[in-house]
Amino acid sequence: MQFNSLHFLIFFPVVLLIYLVIPAKVRYIWLLLASYYFYMSWNPVYALLIAFSTVITYLCSLGIGMLNTDPRDRNRRLRRAMLIIGLAGNLLVLFVFKYFNFASDSVNAVLKGFGYSPIAPKVDFVLPVGISFYTFQALGYMIDVYRGDTPAEKNPLRYALFVSFFPQLVAGPIERSGNLLSQLKNVEKIKPFDYERIIKGFSVMLWGYFMKVVVADRAAVIVNHVFDNWWHLDSLALVLGTVFFAVQIYCDFAGYSAVAVGAAGVMGFTLTDNFKTPYFAVSVRDFWRRWHITLSTWFRDYVYIPLGGNRRGKARKYLNMMLTQLLSGLWHGANWTYVVWGGIHGLYQVAGDITRRPKERLCRRFGVDTGAKSFRVLKAAVTFCLVDLAWIFFRAPSISVACMYIARIFTHIDPWNLTNGSLADLGMDGRELNILLISVAALFVVDLLQKKRRFDSLLENQNVWFRPVVLLVIAFVIIIFGAYGLSFDPQQFIYFQF
Repeated sequence: MQFNSLHFLIFFPVVLLIYLVIPAKVRYIWLLLASYYFYMSWNPVYALLIAFSTVITYLCSLGIGMLNTDPRDRNRRLRRAMLIIGLAGNLLVLFVFKYFNFASDSVNAVLKGFGYSPIAPKVDFVLPVGISFYTFQALGYMIDVYRGDTPAEKNPLRYALFVSFFPQLVAGPIERSGNLLSQLKNVEKIKPFDYERIIKGFSVMLWGYFMKVVVADRAAVIVNHVFDNWWHLDSLALVLGTVFFAVQIYCDFAGYSAVAVGAAGVMGFTLTDNFKTPYFAVSVRDFWRRWHITLSTWFRDYVYIPLGGNRRGKARKYLNMMLTQLLSGLWHGANWTYVVWGGIHGLYQVAGDITRRPKERLCRRFGVDTGAKSFRVLKAAVTFCLVDLAWIFFRAPSISVACMYIARIFTHIDPWNLTNGSLADLGMDGRELNILLISVAALFVVDLLQKKRRFDSLLENQNVWFRPVVLLVIAFVIIIFGAYGLSFDPQQFIYFQF
């Protein structure tokens, strides 16, 4: 079930209404049933996978939690064995359903390169929606229990809801037990009818829908046209396709996260903000503090720091940065394009760290005011260009296509395309293009305002008439210009495939 489907627009109000009127003690059970229905509406059989992940991490964490009470830590090996069992069980399922064919194709390609016949088999599985998200959430909880950072949850149904909570089940944010599970334990204390909370939640949801159905799905028309016909387009069209993909993937993923955060907020739960104006970042490292924040912090806490972080010298620090980014790229998809994309971001960060002091000395020598807004704007522009260049590998079907796409940008420059009207023929008519440009401009303004406060807080602090007017305008724009309806095949959120 997708957020931008009629199914969800019926499902959520029904779930919310029942949630608000049933006895407080059974709310979490109702949400668990609703969450499994939400997931099973896509493929009922694959609900067994999330149930398997839930059961194995619950049992292993429960055992680890019981052994954690030993003050002399005599059962360290047994605790570690339980952790390994939980990790291996989940990662094995993730490998089989997401990476097995990728590994087989890679092995067969190597064999073919040496003149041997392919021998690695392939499996015919449909990638389970959101498997990387709920797997990482469950594993993060189990590792936290192992470290003693959080107590093991004894209620299996409450833990099952933590793993499967429907607003953030299939595309995040990837929640930690310290945030979401602790709230689920106190669900009985949530005030059922809180007008301000409900309005703020719906405000965030509405903005998320604007980002998705008005901006992202409209930008997708240009992006698909450019990337499907890149071999006969000029450099300016290719650059526009890349820029609009940056807009599309941001509005698509951040829009989903906003709907998830807003839906949870309506019910009284606070999810982690997954985006903080990422395209205003002044470095690639800063970009990853703002983009897909819950995944970035997951890899930081469970991969980068355990590898040694920056505590073992520069060389080891840079190796850890590269490994973390490569794994992050692989997490996004079973294709070498994602690995290269992650590697590029790793190289960006390593190069940025190496050149940081020389750049500071140059700025001091030439009297550059690094605190000036103009300097920050320049850094943000450079960062956006670097991030946008890497997006080509993320979007392209293969590494070779991505490389040829980039090469064509620099070899097929035609300045006359600025005036001959060819840019108006990128799969979209003039009216739709104007709507897209105006929507992107509105998005830019709101993101500027959101640098200090989130969208719902911006509206909350205005005059009493301002919020309803703004929300009505956004709702009107979504209804008139959004891609939706009974005859519309909803565009799948990009991150559903991860």
